Amino acid sequence: MTRVLLTPVFILLAIGGIADCFTTSPPQFSASKYGISPKQSFLLPSSRHVGASGRVLPAMVVDNIDGGMSRQKVSKRQFAVKTLARTAKTLVLLSLYTAPALAAFKKKAAVEATVEATVETLHTGQKVANYFRSFGIPDLGVLALISALPVVELRGAVPVGLWMGIPITTVLPVCVMGNMAPIIPLLFLLRNDSLKKLMGPILKRAEKKSSSLGVGSLSKQWASLAAFVGIPLPGTGAWTGAMGAFLLGMPTAVALSSIFTGVVAAGCIMSAITLAGRTGGLAALAILAAVTGKEFISGEKGEISKQDFLEADPYWDQSTVPVNTYKNKAPFTGKVISTKRIVGPKATGETCHIIINHNGDMPYWEGQSYGVIPPGNREKDGKPHSVRLYSIASSRYGDDMTGNTGSLCVRRATYWCPELKADDPAKKGICSNFLCDTQPGDEVKMTGPAGKVMLLPEEDPQTDYIMVATGTGIAPYRGFIRRLFVENTPAANAYKGEAWLFLGVANSDALLYDDEWQSVKQSHPTQFRLDYALSREQNNKKGGKMYIQDKMEEYADEIFNKLDKGAHIYFCGLKGMMPGIQEMLQGVADKKGLDYEEWLKGLKKNKQWHVEVY
Repeated sequence: MTRVLLTPVFILLAIGGIADCFTTSPPQFSASKYGISPKQSFLLPSSRHVGASGRVLPAMVVDNIDGGMSRQKVSKRQFAVKTLARTAKTLVLLSLYTAPALAAFKKKAAVEATVEATVETLHTGQKVANYFRSFGIPDLGVLALISALPVVELRGAVPVGLWMGIPITTVLPVCVMGNMAPIIPLLFLLRNDSLKKLMGPILKRAEKKSSSLGVGSLSKQWASLAAFVGIPLPGTGAWTGAMGAFLLGMPTAVALSSIFTGVVAAGCIMSAITLAGRTGGLAALAILAAVTGKEFISGEKGEISKQDFLEADPYWDQSTVPVNTYKNKAPFTGKVISTKRIVGPKATGETCHIIINHNGDMPYWEGQSYGVIPPGNREKDGKPHSVRLYSIASSRYGDDMTGNTGSLCVRRATYWCPELKADDPAKKGICSNFLCDTQPGDEVKMTGPAGKVMLLPEEDPQTDYIMVATGTGIAPYRGFIRRLFVENTPAANAYKGEAWLFLGVANSDALLYDDEWQSVKQSHPTQFRLDYALSREQNNKKGGKMYIQDKMEEYADEIFNKLDKGAHIYFCGLKGMMPGIQEMLQGVADKKGLDYEEWLKGLKKNKQWHVEVY
């Protein structure tokens, strides 16, 4: 039995060795040398500022699965080979550690020790197998067919194959191929809008079950997806994993590699349970947990590493801020890593978080904007579309903290036609719809970075920041808050002030990045404050709808006191927010006996007043 179980090991070792031969030549940028953490925190429109967030990146990040990263452009072939190498190595470990445990048991004792859950799966699989057998289909064909079914999959097919009397050396590869056969077309078919609507209820369930897979770097996503597919529990498996990976915007190559690893791991576990009982299954499960868990352990260690390789000297010096590195006539081409809807079903419109790879060639600072040039030409004159500006929604280190990516927060701009009683496609936002429809690997032409008005003044670490946003105007503040409270930056280590965020949206489903704000609130309760204005769910003191100026007015005295002591106040969002806010501030100033125009002039003179609306 030992020889039988080790047969695939030598094949995998050969694959891994060959793959490594192709991937050792290019020099690698050492993450550990620079203290870079590969973690990622996975997760709106206008004419000039079509959305208030974002950034776009070129060639896909080569986030080496073992925690390193390369700043060099890597070909698709190299990326595929390196992915294959990692998959092979993981499976080799799984097979090596599982084989001795399995070999120690005799077949008769193993069958008697099979766990109850396996017996139930075997019984269901037998019924399905017998049904297909009734059509005269050969046993190997039956085995491949039931492996492909979403109800049975490989976990149910492996015991059936052994029940049929087929040797494990044949059962395992047939079941793996059968389980993977529908996954590749499924990932591509899900891009079809009609199919997505048809599968709506199924996709919603898949998203709930796999929501945690999108958290962290590509390495963590790969490991978590492999574990999700590999551990044979109800609601997991290749089908659900594939749908979850698609919904979370994982790159196709990463998703396929991880799902394949998980499928083979599930095959090893089910073989161990069927042949060696509970003990064999636990041994296989333990090695899978050890292999995939390595990514999370290394990720935790990475969190204490410093993000300081993109800092000025000293870190608060703004004389080297990059501005307009790329212009309209010679834009930069970035590549989309992921596009994810980040609002609930009852939100007023769709808002997406888009991560773009710039490979470190288009650096920016928090508070700046990227320009995006949508593809195609204008109908009126045939000229290329003009640039739309989007505030960048990540710190300079990007969501994956490698310095290679930038994020945008974009609301899909649509126009409701009262005559058609539907959205008029002829009047939809060109750029916002282009960005929200992007898929991993799509190219985006970008300009910038642009702007200095929204930069953080970091020289005095005691400075308080008051951040006011409506909708996607939240984008620059996400970069601020990550820099001050999430990342291990010099600015975060020095900061002693208070950051106060006001966000106005229609309802709870329209809240943006709420999970991130709540996490920061919990970790920095004395330095971070958060107030929401939900216009369709809350009332102001007069009984009307709660708008952003109403929520600010509740704290008017405190806001004025902070500004008098040197706090900086930021406004970002739709330009329609400013008249109401200024009217409220003027009313408060009048009550305090202040000349509002002189008071405002003083804030602007001291550079405490920052406005970027669209």
